[in-house]
Amino acid sequence: MKLVSMAAAVTAVEPELKWVSLWLRARWPAVLVALLAALLVVLLPVLLLDGQVQAALKGWAFLRSKLGLGYVGIATYTGQTTELSVTSGGLELMVLKPKVSPEGRLEAKAALHQALEMKRQGKREKAQKLFLHALKMDPDYVDALTEFGLFSEEEKDIIQADYLYSKALTISPHNKKALVSRDRTLPLVEEIDQRFFSIIDSKVQKVLSIPKGSSALRRVMEESYYHHIYHTVAIEGNTLTLAEIRHIIETRYAVPGKSLEEQNEVIGMHAAMKYVNTTLLSRIGSVSLLDILEIHRRVLGFVDPVEGGRFRTTQVFVGHHVPPHPRDVEKQMLEFVQWINSEDAMGLHPVEFAALVHYKLVYIHPFVDGNGRTSRLLMNLILMQAGYPPITIRKEQRAEYYHALEVANEGDVRPFIRLIAKCTETTLDMLLFATTEHSVGLPEARDGGGGGGSSSSAGCKQTISLKTRT
Repeated sequence: MKLVSMAAAVTAVEPELKWVSLWLRARWPAVLVALLAALLVVLLPVLLLDGQVQAALKGWAFLRSKLGLGYVGIATYTGQTTELSVTSGGLELMVLKPKVSPEGRLEAKAALHQALEMKRQGKREKAQKLFLHALKMDPDYVDALTEFGLFSEEEKDIIQADYLYSKALTISPHNKKALVSRDRTLPLVEEIDQRFFSIIDSKVQKVLSIPKGSSALRRVMEESYYHHIYHTVAIEGNTLTLAEIRHIIETRYAVPGKSLEEQNEVIGMHAAMKYVNTTLLSRIGSVSLLDILEIHRRVLGFVDPVEGGRFRTTQVFVGHHVPPHPRDVEKQMLEFVQWINSEDAMGLHPVEFAALVHYKLVYIHPFVDGNGRTSRLLMNLILMQAGYPPITIRKEQRAEYYHALEVANEGDVRPFIRLIAKCTETTLDMLLFATTEHSVGLPEARDGGGGGGSSSSAGCKQTISLKTRT
């Protein structure tokens, strides 16, 4: 009787078992990712402490994309609060702004009160430390932002004061004290920025006066080509040294013991730079959507040929920023290209125009990967079309770079424009120094190691085109 019952039971559940088996076969990638996500939840605190979270997240994103589950955008996560969840699409990761506790708010208010008292007593160094502590405890404390702005004005730091007022108004748009103060600092800051642009323009003219047949110019242009590739991939975590990058490009042989994915990133950048130089540089005042897709296809084509040159189809998260939904990407990119070719955009100062092009593309984040490299190439295309040298954001500037982008996402893009202007001036200074009578090349390029020099080449439209090996 028992045997009959057991057989009947097995027969009864057989359809369900088959259904479960078919479901597991169809969804095994999601199940695998769910298991891996559970493991990552356990290991994430350790990874954060070890500073290895960037590499770990890049690995998860790569695995997820290969399983057909989409891609999670990667930003600077160290020291931030992270949130992991497993959905029908796979693993999701988003970095959250840390919430300010009630105790933190009380401590921020107490620190602000003490700062104002120290300021009244003339103890300005102590006051500054207390202002900074108040904002550390509560970064969105509007009263602290406004009072620290007034303090910065008194210290003749108009740019910082204007930034603090701007941030206060982003949080509280109708704050009267911040509005009045911002009306006072904004014209002064705009004047400072225009003076900086004028200094840059004068240095561009000096670079243009360098004879095009100058052997020093030719040498520094060639060295700068490798420096640009080195820094633009290193800023996103690539570990190849400058010497290894030169070896890959010049010989097309792999570097033993190094990741093939990292080496393919270098080959992709080389291919994209050749395309910009030989195809796009001569078309001044004209950038199409197809051009941007072609740049990206080369940037990513050796790492992920499937995703190279096509818009993402999944939602991504980049730090605190949530880029547009995939269904809105193409529309926003069409509007972006229309803006690039508009009279308003081309009427901007070239450095400001190039910086905004970079920021807007990163904001849309239209691709699963390679957005930063594509944005930096497009920025340099704009600069070169205007007669400026292409620039490099050095890997040592990574924290400043990401912070400026985050500030732009919060509503103030001018710190990012100033960063690009500073990089432009650094490039011009390097070119002028390297082509003086007693110079022998890029100051930081002689070791041939992993350090790398400061910028891309110059000589304006010759800059990237000099080094285009096949």
